[in-house]
Amino acid sequence: MERLAGKVAVVTGASKGMGRHSVAALVGAGMRVACLARPSEELASLADEFGDAVLALPCDVTVSDAVNAAVAQTVDRFGRIDVVVANAAVYHPFAFESGSDAIIRSHVDINILGVSWLIRASIPHLRATKGQIVAISSESVRMPFPMLALYAATKAAVETLCQGLRDELRDDDIRVTILRSGSVKGGSGGKAWSQETIDAFYKKIVATGHAAMTGESATPESMAASLLAVIGLPADIGVDLIEVRAAQTGVPEGAKQVADQ
Repeated sequence: MERLAGKVAVVTGASKGMGRHSVAALVGAGMRVACLARPSEELASLADEFGDAVLALPCDVTVSDAVNAAVAQTVDRFGRIDVVVANAAVYHPFAFESGSDAIIRSHVDINILGVSWLIRASIPHLRATKGQIVAISSESVRMPFPMLALYAATKAAVETLCQGLRDELRDDDIRVTILRSGSVKGGSGGKAWSQETIDAFYKKIVATGHAAMTGESATPESMAASLLAVIGLPADIGVDLIEVRAAQTGVPEGAKQVADQ
C-alpha cells in the first residue's frame, strides 16, 4: 500500500498470534515496525523473518519504564513513529468467583495499563508525524462472554479511554481508532488454558449462544487486512470505531466438538 510505505509502526504483543500477523501485513505494506513483546524465541525470530524492517524489543508492557524505553529505542532506530497498535492483551476464561488475585490483576495490568503506557509514551512522537493510535478491542464488549467478563470489561475501558483521547488529541492531528475484533482462527491465547478450562468455557458459550453469535472464526490474514485498511486511509479521514467480525455462520473451532454433541 503506497500510502504507508516508509512509515513506522509500533505493535505490542507482536511475537505471536494476531500481533505477528499484523507485523507481517505492515511490513508487506512497506512499513518498518517496532515489535514489542516479552522475551521469547518467537520475538527473536521476527528479525530472521522480516530482516531490517523490524526491531524486536523485549518489553513487559505492564512496566511503564520499559514501554518508555522501547518507544525511545524505536525513534532512535527508525527516526519517527507514525502508528501505534495497542494489541497486547491477556484473555483467560475463569469463573469470576474463583478468579485468583494474579489472574485478575494480569487482565488489568496488561489490557488497560499496558495500553495506557504505550499511548502516553507515543503521543509526542505521533504529534510530530500527525500519526494514529489503533487500539484492538473485542466484540465481547458488545455481548460479554461468560467466563470472560473481566476481559470484556478491560476492553470496554480501553474503548472509553480512546473515545476521550480522540477529542483530547484532535487538535494535534492525532487520529484514534478502536478496532473491535471478532473471533480469529489460530489465536495464541488458548495455548495456556488447561483442558478443564477449555471444556468449561466452550460448553458455557455454546449453552448461552455466544459461540453461534461469534460465528466461524475469520482468518488472521483477513483481520490484518482490516488494520491496513484503517491506517491506509487519507489523513483527513478518522475512523472512530470499526467492528470487524466473522461473516460466516458457525462457531469457533474450539466450540465445534461441544456443539456437535
